[in-house]
Amino acid sequence: MNLILADSNDLIRLGLRTVLTAELNVAIVGEARNEKELMAQLAAFGASIVLIDFTSEGFTIDTIQRVSTKFKTVKFLAVTGAQSAQTLVDALRSGVTSYVKKDCELSEIVNAVSETSRGNKFFCGQILETIQRANIDVNDLDFESFSCEPVILSERENEIIVLIAEGQTNELIAEHLFLSKHTVNTHRKNIMAKLGVKNTAGIVMYAVKTELISPNKFLFAPSLN
Repeated sequence: MNLILADSNDLIRLGLRTVLTAELNVAIVGEARNEKELMAQLAAFGASIVLIDFTSEGFTIDTIQRVSTKFKTVKFLAVTGAQSAQTLVDALRSGVTSYVKKDCELSEIVNAVSETSRGNKFFCGQILETIQRANIDVNDLDFESFSCEPVILSERENEIIVLIAEGQTNELIAEHLFLSKHTVNTHRKNIMAKLGVKNTAGIVMYAVKTELISPNKFLFAPSLN
């Protein structure tokens, strides 16, 4: 198992190196302080897993996509501070396999590396709590349809997205907009196709990300079906 540590913080990299080499049979072949160094080290040494804090200086969430495009077999384990549910979803859709927080138990970080190396997903308990509070099922995210192409929605579709995100049923939306239930259902299907999502949670995540609706309405709303 060959690893690269990607974090601008020297102390974090030292800590991860110490823990992982003591607990696992791994070879840490490089340490990158920014995206440019990460690209260079992957080209020179290769790696099966990159442990990355994409929120640290020198990296962004787009780093994951750019690296994945060039080095298709590399798996990403994100190790960051506290993040919102939407940031977690964006990271997963960008190519992150597993996700742990920096203040997790050391055993969770070790397990995350071990499971990721086997091709499994791993989320520490704190990350799982954040995802669950937002009613997100990571197994329902449509990763394959993720695209950087612009999404073009009509004014009516945006209206319906807002109402869906507010927890309105098809029947209530139909009454509110003076449409038939069949028409609303058709709009919902078209919206899901355009956004590349499989369920209501995916529509809500889009509404939050594009600021069509306040994140608080999403995070504290009743569970969505």
